[in-house]
Amino acid sequence: MFSMGKMNHQYLPLFLASCFFFISHSQTFSNTSSQHHCLPDQSAHLLQLRQEFVEKRMYTEYPEYYNYYYYYDYPDYYNGSYPKVKSWKADTDCCSWDGVTCDTQNGEVIGLDLSNSWLYGSLNSNSTLFSFRHLRKLKLALNNFTFSTIPSEFGQLVRLTHLNLSRSFLHGRIPSEISWLSNLVSLDLSFNYFEYFVGGDYYEKLLDLRRIDLEALVQNMTCLRELHLEDVNISSSLPQSLANLSSLTSLSLSSCYLQGEFPSDIFLFPKIQAIDLSYNPKLVGFLPKFQYRSSLKKLCLFDTIIFGELPSSISNLKSLNHLDLGFSNFSGAIPPSIGNLSQLTYLSLSYNNFHGQLPSTLENLKSLKYLNLGSSNFSGAIPPFIGNLSQLTYLSLSYNNFHGQLPSTLGNLAKLTALKLNNILYSQEVPSFLGNLTQLEFLSLSQNNFSCGFPIWLTNNTKLRSIDFSGSQLKGPIPSEICRLPNLSVLDLSYNSLTKTIPSALFTTPSLSILHLDYNQLTGPLKFQNISTSPLKVLSLGENKLNESIPRSIANFTKLQELDLFSVNLKGKVELDIFFELKELRDLDLSGNKVMVSKTNIPSTIPKFSYLYLSSCDLLEFPKFLEAQNELQFLDLSNNKIEGELPKWFWNVGKETLGYLNLSFNLLSKFEHPPIVLPWKKLYLLDLSSNMLQESFPIPPLSTNYFFASKNNFTGSIPPMICKMHALEVLDVSNNQLIGQIPQCLLNSSNSIVLSMRNNHFQGNLPETFINGCSLRTLDLNHNQIEGKIPRSLVKCQMLEVLNLGNNKLNDAFPFWLESLPELRILVLRANGFQGPIWDPHVNFGLSKLHVIDLSHNNFSGKLPSEFFQNWSAISRVTGYDKSESRYMGNASNYYIDSLTIVNKGVELELVKILTIFTAIDLSDNRFSREIPDSVGNLKGLIVLNLSCNKFMSHIPSSLGNIIALESLDLSQNSLFGEIPQQLTSLTFLEYLNLSQNQLFGSIPQGGQFLTFQSSSFEGNFGLCGFQLSKKCGNNEIPTSEMRHESSLGEGFCWKVVVIGYTCGLVIGLLTGHVVTSRRTDWLMRNFGVNLRR
Repeated sequence: MFSMGKMNHQYLPLFLASCFFFISHSQTFSNTSSQHHCLPDQSAHLLQLRQEFVEKRMYTEYPEYYNYYYYYDYPDYYNGSYPKVKSWKADTDCCSWDGVTCDTQNGEVIGLDLSNSWLYGSLNSNSTLFSFRHLRKLKLALNNFTFSTIPSEFGQLVRLTHLNLSRSFLHGRIPSEISWLSNLVSLDLSFNYFEYFVGGDYYEKLLDLRRIDLEALVQNMTCLRELHLEDVNISSSLPQSLANLSSLTSLSLSSCYLQGEFPSDIFLFPKIQAIDLSYNPKLVGFLPKFQYRSSLKKLCLFDTIIFGELPSSISNLKSLNHLDLGFSNFSGAIPPSIGNLSQLTYLSLSYNNFHGQLPSTLENLKSLKYLNLGSSNFSGAIPPFIGNLSQLTYLSLSYNNFHGQLPSTLGNLAKLTALKLNNILYSQEVPSFLGNLTQLEFLSLSQNNFSCGFPIWLTNNTKLRSIDFSGSQLKGPIPSEICRLPNLSVLDLSYNSLTKTIPSALFTTPSLSILHLDYNQLTGPLKFQNISTSPLKVLSLGENKLNESIPRSIANFTKLQELDLFSVNLKGKVELDIFFELKELRDLDLSGNKVMVSKTNIPSTIPKFSYLYLSSCDLLEFPKFLEAQNELQFLDLSNNKIEGELPKWFWNVGKETLGYLNLSFNLLSKFEHPPIVLPWKKLYLLDLSSNMLQESFPIPPLSTNYFFASKNNFTGSIPPMICKMHALEVLDVSNNQLIGQIPQCLLNSSNSIVLSMRNNHFQGNLPETFINGCSLRTLDLNHNQIEGKIPRSLVKCQMLEVLNLGNNKLNDAFPFWLESLPELRILVLRANGFQGPIWDPHVNFGLSKLHVIDLSHNNFSGKLPSEFFQNWSAISRVTGYDKSESRYMGNASNYYIDSLTIVNKGVELELVKILTIFTAIDLSDNRFSREIPDSVGNLKGLIVLNLSCNKFMSHIPSSLGNIIALESLDLSQNSLFGEIPQQLTSLTFLEYLNLSQNQLFGSIPQGGQFLTFQSSSFEGNFGLCGFQLSKKCGNNEIPTSEMRHESSLGEGFCWKVVVIGYTCGLVIGLLTGHVVTSRRTDWLMRNFGVNLRR
């Protein structure tokens, strides 16, 4: 027994190994014998499918600026791709082919993964693909199906549980048959788009999903767990039935043009892990109270209108690692409970309306790598604990209301690669502890107030790729040490006060591709040496004081694509031929320099420009080299001296590509052989204004959005063809000789349109019928011959902001119904035949957004009751203004800005821009009577008030002293009596005052601005006395008849400075009595940016 046991123990391992081999071999044989090979028809179909496409490798392409301006590397989706079908062999089992999965029971192909397989060609409806009726999983992502539409035959593959067609260059309508795939668990049709520019227009090719098909999809695919439709054009609201897909784990609807309200219940789905609704700027919604056991890991609401306060229950999202609320509409304070999101690695709260300080609990987010708090209205001190978030690689605190110094703890962020601190720093020096950030690659410190030189210590951070100090008041020279940064690709030092010459070594920095030095005080000479290998692609030197000529060696920048040399005070004339040697050059700006253009020997290898700016270059004729420029997208030849004809050959310049053409402020008189419709197919802006064109009215390309033709001598009527310009947004034909009626199609456009047609000879009545949906923004018909009444149907134009009908032949009562126009800001009815009261006790008249009203030079009458000014809320709530931060009136594109012209006795003051805070009331030269209502004192934001030349008989209301913004007050030529209220001396902004030709008495108040006014402000009030007048208080001097005659020069006639709105302008009365003093002119120039002309 003993020896037997010993023997068993000795041979036991060998015995067990033999048993294992036998069992294993038996099992293998069993599996092999039961597994089916690929069926012959399946193999044949797969080989046929391979023949439907060619092999073409795909590459990830991003705009080149991504490499320069974005701190993170964009993914290369095609990295590691290969042609899977290339390995398929006819004599082998197709179930073993790459990307093919078979049913082990019957050999049917049930899975095809051909994603990223270099497939190139159309995906057709007769494709062999649709013969695989047993398919359960199909992945065709990351191929190029050359903008095919999705075949409806996909609906026949009813056994599919997974379908992925993402990033495969598909477009067009998604077929309704897709909704037949009721077994789908995962559907991914995302990122099928292609974007491109032609002229100034941006185009996309997208997949489109109709609302009815989306509803069917949601109702039938009840098993869906993953729904990814990024960049699919839905353009509708989401069906409420989407909230029934409670098994969803991932929902991606980014960039779908969604509208309406997002079903908030989806945020509470028990299994949901990822929700991406970003880039849907019309999508409305709110965040619910989150449940404790939420599975949500990613929530992206960037660029939506998800609003409200951030709920404190957000702390229940324990698994959340990615939270992006940027560019949304959140408000309130950040709840301290956000500090409980310990898994968070990505947090963006940028561009919201939060308030208050950052909660200290943010310090608990130790895993954060990305933190963006920019432009969200945060206040208080920048908390030092941010420097303790040691994993941060990206940090932006820009454009908030922080105060105090930047905490030095930020120098502890050893892993930081991108830092943005724009417009929040208050120190005069750049904080030196930023030099400790040795991993930093992207640094943006723009729009700060450093008032120092460029920090040389920063050049020790050798990993820096992008530096932006634009608009930060840097002084002194550019240090040559910058050239030591071996990885520097972008350097932006524009809008500073840098001086002296540019270091020549800067142009040979080994990696520098983009260099912005514009808007400084840099001087010449420019030295371009050894630059033939320079990688520089963008060079901007505009608005400097080079005072030198451009060296011809600039042509050695072989890779230069964009060159800006506008207004650099060059010596002599610039030879344009120099730049023809830059073969890669596409964008050139020489505006503000004297340019010499060769008329002969134009080289055949001249660059094909895309953007060409030659404004204010002293050109006398059209440069001949333009004749060969067939790729131009943007051409500016404005402010030159080009005279005579616009030559026939010019019609072919950029005929297929040109989007922007500016020929304004020249001496052009006619067109040579003009076509019926000007020929540029992609034009969106055409500016012919301020020339001497005497043609009949030209029809711009039908694609045009903005057409400026003011200040010419165009004649005749506007042709009916204008009605075919369906994209028109701005039409400015003011100051011409046009006649006839206003085409009704312009007044009933569905576009948000600006019509400036002032100073012509248009006649007839306004059309009686304005359509529902009328989108007029500005209607300026001032100085024409329009007759009749204002049609009441104008109230349908609910977007109307400016209505200027002044100086016409209208005959009507006051249009009280205008109060139904919610956006009206400017109302001008001056110099017509309006009559009757402007007050109706049964109408609560008051335009909430009205800034300017001019009813002067009519026959309005009656009293202004005490409550008249009570509902003018826009003028009431404006309590002051900061001109450095104010915007100007005009359309949103900034191509069109409202302006004013002020004229008096041959002196014309042109207000080039109107601040949006400008407010004025002009009721002068009517027949208003009784008292001036005390409620006028409620208008605390009023800047100009003119009630002159009426029949007011009362005291001057002391409440005028409450209008703290008032700068111009004219009550002249009424029958006002009593003393001048002492309260008017508190008007510290009052620059102009005219109380002349009334019946005032007593002493003129002393103090404040009253010490600066001259006798013309008070003459014609024989009971007044004061140092401004010859009658001093305390004596009994009576004015002589001669004195009386001189002082009442304007009696019986209203002398005014007439403020006339030009373009989208307005007409208001800035009454200045008999003369415009230099002090008053200075006031206008200082406040409203005027040009003085005679």
